[in-house]
Amino acid sequence: MDTTTKANRKYSKQIPVYIYDNADAASTHVAKQIVDLIRKKSERGECPVLGLATGSTPLPVYRELIKLYRNNKISFQNVITFNLDEYYPIEPSTRQSCAAYMYDNLFNHIDIKEKNIHIPSGNLNRDEIAEYCRNYENKIVDHGGIDLQLLGIGRTGHIGFNEPGSVMNSNMRAVKLDKLTREDAADDFMGEENVPRQGITMGVSTILGADKIILMAWGKHKANIVAQLVEDNISKHVPATFLQEHSNAEVILDKSAACKLT
Repeated sequence: MDTTTKANRKYSKQIPVYIYDNADAASTHVAKQIVDLIRKKSERGECPVLGLATGSTPLPVYRELIKLYRNNKISFQNVITFNLDEYYPIEPSTRQSCAAYMYDNLFNHIDIKEKNIHIPSGNLNRDEIAEYCRNYENKIVDHGGIDLQLLGIGRTGHIGFNEPGSVMNSNMRAVKLDKLTREDAADDFMGEENVPRQGITMGVSTILGADKIILMAWGKHKANIVAQLVEDNISKHVPATFLQEHSNAEVILDKSAACKLT
């Protein structure tokens, strides 16, 4: 760990910010926290519950976890996972789906049990979504809640697919994706016109229910929104700022993503 930054703020809540030389070094630190949690919970005979994210940000964390598994440093046999979100509508077998991402980049490479994997469905009938979301949240509660939630941050300030305008007490639901979010996904979908216009996401309230939250960001293109997250007042226009209300949240950055912090 190279630097710990706590920006001066007008509000009382502060998020610890840890700045590393690069994303790989930062991701090694995050992966170690995950492994430590799995070991501690397993020693007590409990199942660790992880909240997982997709996108480019968590990829180096998942690579590190796969490496540790292959080196016999950790097992995921008793780990339970809940993913944040999924595009809607989309089939889970579609290459761009969050489901396909998770299997390609993590689940196919570790010993996690299929029954312990939970990813929001993107192929529901519209009249099924509300009940499905309630059941998904109930499953999280039934498993004792999320122990550690991983997050990235979109350039709109979204966490999960909670776009600007989302409120702190929002629950899991279908949402309209911001144009900037769809632009950022355009390359994966071979054009913005192919990006689904909606998503299904854990709500802000669902995310804040986790015991611990780690938000990660890499690269200079995330610097402006990271500065708003850490240094601006809480606002529904930047949903990530709601993390300031969480008692055990931290922000993990590389130097480029931290370059606009004061």
